[in-house]
Amino acid sequence: MEPSIFSGLALLGPDLEPRPADVIVQAGRIVAVEERTHAPDRWICPAFFNAHTHLGDTVAMDVGAHGDLAELVRPPDGLKHRMLRAASSDDCRHGMRASLERMVRGGTSGCADFREGGERGIELLREAGRGLACRVVGLGRDGGEVVADGVGVPSTRDLADYTGVVRRVRERGGFVALHAGERDPEDVDSALDCRPDLVVHMTHATDRQLRRCADEGIPIAVCPRSNWRLGVAEGAEHPPLRKMLDLGCRVLLGTDNVMFVSPDMTEEMMFASFVYRIGADELLRAAVEGATVTGSSAWIESGARANFLVIDPARGGVAFSHDPVASLVQRLDSSMIETKVFNLQDESIKTIF
Repeated sequence: MEPSIFSGLALLGPDLEPRPADVIVQAGRIVAVEERTHAPDRWICPAFFNAHTHLGDTVAMDVGAHGDLAELVRPPDGLKHRMLRAASSDDCRHGMRASLERMVRGGTSGCADFREGGERGIELLREAGRGLACRVVGLGRDGGEVVADGVGVPSTRDLADYTGVVRRVRERGGFVALHAGERDPEDVDSALDCRPDLVVHMTHATDRQLRRCADEGIPIAVCPRSNWRLGVAEGAEHPPLRKMLDLGCRVLLGTDNVMFVSPDMTEEMMFASFVYRIGADELLRAAVEGATVTGSSAWIESGARANFLVIDPARGGVAFSHDPVASLVQRLDSSMIETKVFNLQDESIKTIF
């Protein structure tokens, strides 16, 4: 198989260092990155990974919901759960696929999805993603965790036997993720005691709890737009993004419930940039790095899986940008993506023009 060469200003390695380069891909992997003096007017950016979704909620999109967090999304009888129970399998499957297709169009090559509905819910999620260039890490609940990639616990206070569920998932080598700190800090310590692979939200976590995440290397998936939409945040202090980063926490971006917020990582980056005034390089890293939590490649570097976007800045009117990373965070939309190179399983690669 002949190698494919993609040339442009490439954002290299975990530091996303911009360098004119040829990115050489063969058999689904980056076999070399060769710097050059000049490169075509293209930007080569790692693909995004959405670190927290609820794709099943697509069937309840923009339902006009009102109420507090518990009334809307708390299991088992929040509005979203009632709507999920009422939805047909076909509608649920087609809705999730529509959201996955939107993510792929926007440059997202993977996501970690908290999936309701037990084993059938995980089955529908897999059917929805079949054939798409998107790696879906299914995190089940209600018994779905036994056939999923792992478990997505709603909150330790919402699941009586959460320690037993986590133990059983751990015993079979599954992934453990928990919601924590979304409306207050009271469920954070019990979540961290589970030694999770990921905690989601931490909107109202204390400084001590954040330091614990940093010290124990527990990644945090934040979902700022969802927090604002659901009324658990109303300022840059919640979620405390700046404090998380300053304390050394590993921060990832997710979009949460499709019921309320589009599963679009470019919109999430833009919102966080304007509201929280976080550096563009930090936000872009947070939009990419979630892939590493699930064992996939995230960065453009020799030996990594080929998982990146080729962007034409002229398509979005940003050819005059003095800071491509800032423009990617604040201005990128799907029309600017010329090519997507997604390798999901080492041996295969999908190039989408």
